[in-house]
Amino acid sequence: MQPRFKLAKAAPDAYKAVAALDSYVKGSGIELRLIHLIKLRASQINGCAFCVDMHTKEARHSGLGEQWINLICVWRESPHFDERERAVLGWTEALTNVAATRVPDDAYEALKAHFTEEEMTKITVAIGTINVWNRLCVGFRALPPVDAPAEAA
Repeated sequence: MQPRFKLAKAAPDAYKAVAALDSYVKGSGIELRLIHLIKLRASQINGCAFCVDMHTKEARHSGLGEQWINLICVWRESPHFDERERAVLGWTEALTNVAATRVPDDAYEALKAHFTEEEMTKITVAIGTINVWNRLCVGFRALPPVDAPAEAA
């Protein structure tokens, strides 16, 4: 697979606008751990290799454990996530798949049980922002760097 083109070069103003929204999310007061959950789960659902690679590295750099990171894609079957994290993961999935889910009441109620309306709004903006990045990266085929070739143990 080859990249189609580089967004930042093709439309620097569009890139800056999305980057500004991402900066807002980072400074919004949402716990960093939850931001990592949102970015990784949405990127997994959307099949964005570039974003999964980047956000996995960022989560690891923030001190989140390898097992916790690896199990995000199977969070329902894992005991590693608390109720707040599960609510965010469910909301992330519902919004990322909005055409199919129509965002069910149970996802909303789970989120509402743990967060204020202000926090829910900021979490939703975070989900929307990573979905914009995913669509840009998948659409234009942004590729993750190859850090080192995989080797069998």
